[in-house]
Amino acid sequence: MSKVPELFGSMVFNESVMKERLPKDVFKALKSTITEGTALDPTVANIVANAMKDWAISMGATHYTHWFQPMTGITAEKHDSFITPGAEGAVIMEFSGKELIKGEPDASSFPSGGLRATFEARGYTAWDPTSYAFIKDHTLCIPTAFCSYTGQILDKKTPLLRSMEAISKQACRVLRLFGKDCKHVTTTVGPEQEYFLINKSDYAKRPDLILTGRTLFGAPAPKGQEMDDHYFGSIRPRVKAFMAELDEELWKLGIYSKTEHNEVAPCQHEMAPIFETTNIAVDHNQLTMEVMKRVADRHGFVCLLHEKPFEGINGSGKHNNWSISTDRGENLLEPGNTPSSNAQFLLFLTAVIKAVDEYQDLLRLSAASAGNDHRLGAHEAPPAVVSMYIGDELGAVVDAMVSGKTYHAAEKTHMDIGVSALPNIPKDTSDRNRTSPFAFTGNKFEFRMPGSTFNVACTNTILNTAVAEELRQFADELEQAENFEQALSELIIREIKAHKRIIFNGNGYDDAWLVEAKKRGLSNLASTPDALPHYTDKKNLQLFTRHGVYTPVEVGSREEILLEEYAKTLRIEALTMLDMLRKLILPACAKFSRDLAEGVALKKQIGVDAPAEVEMVRRVTDKTAALSAAQDVLAHKVEAAKDVLTEAFAVAPGGVGARKLSRYYRDEVLPAMKEARKLADELENLVSKEYWPFPTYSDILFYV
Repeated sequence: MSKVPELFGSMVFNESVMKERLPKDVFKALKSTITEGTALDPTVANIVANAMKDWAISMGATHYTHWFQPMTGITAEKHDSFITPGAEGAVIMEFSGKELIKGEPDASSFPSGGLRATFEARGYTAWDPTSYAFIKDHTLCIPTAFCSYTGQILDKKTPLLRSMEAISKQACRVLRLFGKDCKHVTTTVGPEQEYFLINKSDYAKRPDLILTGRTLFGAPAPKGQEMDDHYFGSIRPRVKAFMAELDEELWKLGIYSKTEHNEVAPCQHEMAPIFETTNIAVDHNQLTMEVMKRVADRHGFVCLLHEKPFEGINGSGKHNNWSISTDRGENLLEPGNTPSSNAQFLLFLTAVIKAVDEYQDLLRLSAASAGNDHRLGAHEAPPAVVSMYIGDELGAVVDAMVSGKTYHAAEKTHMDIGVSALPNIPKDTSDRNRTSPFAFTGNKFEFRMPGSTFNVACTNTILNTAVAEELRQFADELEQAENFEQALSELIIREIKAHKRIIFNGNGYDDAWLVEAKKRGLSNLASTPDALPHYTDKKNLQLFTRHGVYTPVEVGSREEILLEEYAKTLRIEALTMLDMLRKLILPACAKFSRDLAEGVALKKQIGVDAPAEVEMVRRVTDKTAALSAAQDVLAHKVEAAKDVLTEAFAVAPGGVGARKLSRYYRDEVLPAMKEARKLADELENLVSKEYWPFPTYSDILFYV
């Protein structure tokens, strides 16, 4: 382990490498660009590019790429070599400032939500100097933003960077009112990543896993997670070897992989990093998912990142731990020892409470997808109703402010852990609430709704922008106040009263909460087609345009892209299901019942009755017939979707047509898929294992 400090960041063109390889004045200019956003002089850019190229070549790189995050949700890259023709047929290795700052990948084949026609191919990538370049697969990867020829944004990084500027600007305004000379405020994120590891050999026999990332069929194994023996349990040697190599690969890329453990479901695990500036954390999480898959392959595993790869056991999420800090290292969500008297903390807390209440629809849709719809609301993830948990002490502070009564601080207590050899552990003034979508956990908020496959740029763009808007309103009001302290107190109390409905410290899994949430007027956007149309609500368009994060057209494009993605996902799943039914499951059931019937006939010939076998043949035959009929219904629903698509986009192209199509898949295709699965899973429990055409849950989840 003594080599870790030398290993960490060894494949990153980070600040220490820049100091070593750049002239002092060039490094200072680049640092100014990174921290203050000043334009980079072309001469400086050329020097930086040359140093970056020389370093990359010394590390074995032969190519470079502008690494960006289009609306596919994954990363994209186009590789170019450093070679340039030289004299007498030779080549030289060159890389210019122009090539560093700007690239031109094809933009026609990425989702654009109507922003681009297919024939309009030109797009641009622009270097993001706030995120360090790194080497992957002998290629220098340069993190970039991605936009169209007309300047419209086609990626997830650009709006995130804009939202970070928005919240920094408004937070600095507020801090100046408290007498603090703050030049920059950053949001920080630590996205915990859950995932499954299964044997590559089992994966290769499951077309549903290969094509959709989840099992479309599968009867429950005799044992699931009910014994709670996997969570935090001893890690299997093969998995531990995977985790060790994963850490090593991530550390090389400067990713702060910190915590690893078994999760609740069999074969499920988690990796948690240390907090980083939000855009870097997003970049690193995208890299983490890619590296997980590659390392898993080398260990005979496949890493499943789908939100619900297996029915009946916990799915996987990505908990977005979010906080705000100043350029001097002050955490603005740190309550201190006396949160009731910490006016600055209470003001920022109020801004977050107000933001979550007013933009609960946006936070919900930031976690919306076909995969995550299977996970949200189950007893493993928060419900689809957005609420906040702030803990007992802060809850008491809020109640006192609302009621106008004096707050009486909770006595500091200790937990007696019952072992005399160990010291008492100071008890937190608030427990953690895993059922809450948005929970305060000491000096940060944990947003638990995003799914494990998600690029959390969207979530943090929305969160940053919503909080920036509330801080803007607060600053506008308090800057005009004659008596700052009185105005501050009145503002906090007024806004807490107005938005207290979003605070819920109880059990989010309880059905009674859904009834209570409805009484409070909270939205319950149960599915992706319910949530995504709120992207273009008037108040949300005003939010994004006011802070320069999106234009109205760019917001509409994102709604359309995500709704189409939902419909396409369900279509692929339905077609895969039909293929497996026709080619694998129905033939296996027919063969089993035929062989069983032949055995019954042979017994009859020798005068032996076989009532049990006869009944089994009848049951399998009847179920197979029902499954065949369900297959026909599903096939009809999928085929009819073509007419729905034609009609929807002929009458209402763009987002409105996408809404209609997504609702059709939710209301017609998905129920037909569930019915076919139910019958197939029942047959799995009737048909002999030797006939079943692919590995079962018992095979996949409980490997040796």
